[in-house]
Amino acid sequence: MKVEQIYTGCLAHAAYYIESNGVAAVFDPLREVQSYIDRATKDNAQIKYVFETHFHADFVSGHLDLQKKTGAEIVFGPNAKPAYEAIVAKDGQVFEIGDYKVKAIHTPGHTMESTTYLLIDENNQEHGIITGDTLFIGDVGRPDLAQHVISDLTEDKLAGLLYDSLRNKILPLNDDLIVYPNHGAGSACGKMMSKETTDTLGNQKKTNYALQEMTKEEFKKALLTGLTTPPGYFPQNVLMNIQGYESLDTVMNRATRALTPEEFEVVANETDALILDTRDASDFAKGFIPNSINIGLTGNFAQWVGEMIPDVKQNILLITEPGKEEEAITRLSRVGYDFALGYLKDGFSSWEKSGKDMETIGRISATDFEQSYTSQKPLIIDVRKKSEYDSEHVIDAINIPLNEINQHLAEIPKNKPFILHCAGGYRSMVAASILKQRGWDDFVDVKGGFKEISETAVPKSDYVCPTTLL
Repeated sequence: MKVEQIYTGCLAHAAYYIESNGVAAVFDPLREVQSYIDRATKDNAQIKYVFETHFHADFVSGHLDLQKKTGAEIVFGPNAKPAYEAIVAKDGQVFEIGDYKVKAIHTPGHTMESTTYLLIDENNQEHGIITGDTLFIGDVGRPDLAQHVISDLTEDKLAGLLYDSLRNKILPLNDDLIVYPNHGAGSACGKMMSKETTDTLGNQKKTNYALQEMTKEEFKKALLTGLTTPPGYFPQNVLMNIQGYESLDTVMNRATRALTPEEFEVVANETDALILDTRDASDFAKGFIPNSINIGLTGNFAQWVGEMIPDVKQNILLITEPGKEEEAITRLSRVGYDFALGYLKDGFSSWEKSGKDMETIGRISATDFEQSYTSQKPLIIDVRKKSEYDSEHVIDAINIPLNEINQHLAEIPKNKPFILHCAGGYRSMVAASILKQRGWDDFVDVKGGFKEISETAVPKSDYVCPTTLL
């Protein structure tokens, strides 16, 4: 049996495609669906079903557009209540895909409707399980997301259900089944996912902490310890996946509007649009439109947009490198930001040529940082995650993780110079652009971030590293 995994690294997301005798099915598709349609066309196949493992929180699925464009039927697991036409499968229900079969196994815990799909080949042999966010490689799905949509679905309740699902539905399955999860390392849907994107169930039974022998209470403690606050856009994406959304074609038509600097300025002044500059941090620092925010397209763009822009319905004006406009709009739409109103024609260079106002952000090298640190002992703000900071940091640096910066602005002085850094320069420039927008001016950013600092500048005696007691 051939299962094609379609992995999108910037979202740590895996969709799946299977085909048999001219009949195809897609599992957990991304928002842009043409690639799945093209794949089926290549096989001279018709997409019969779009299987959803659950109502996703970290991306907007492409199930509705696939349904509209191909006539495929959408399938959810038990308890799902979508606001559109779909099959709500029964536990154990079997679907035929040519000579293949797909069996729905209800595995609540990550969400109430979470369902694992057992793949059965043309010889009636069980091949693998598409597990969604029920089982990852090295981890399981966090149970604290659904309560942000339905308050009664507490993390404790869902963790208990997940324990039962794993013990009663997953562990009894054959060891040689291949596990096909919805996410890999980097996703916020778990806390310790492997970089591997498939494995055998037998190996997961040996190595995955959540599948080891333990009581339900021990499982809950292991699962819930160390969970970070989920990104703010997650509940909004869940609702879009439940209630429906505009076609991506509509979103693209609205957003692919090239604006001259004059037109761009008029739209910015007449709307509440946020100006989002997607260029690299180094280019942004050299010159940018006043009040714009930098979230670089080359990093985890969609995830940081979701972290830093609270409302998915926010109007957005884009600045990209020429030729990157469609990519930026597509990646915004994957996480539900559907209201881009246009982009700056010919990129930032057209703004420069127009002679309109622009701003810059100062950056220093690791060597300059060392000199300043030694002679002036400046205030240092480290915007990495707490876990990164706890692992190793510059002595006396203040940790304000990027995704929490808006809640800690009162702790950042406006009358005292300071230095920003992250791990490599991406997140600190996001922070710098936000601070600049809010009126901070007396600061600089470290090029290359903590990586450069640790390798070329501050001696190890000026780091704080936790000591392991043996």
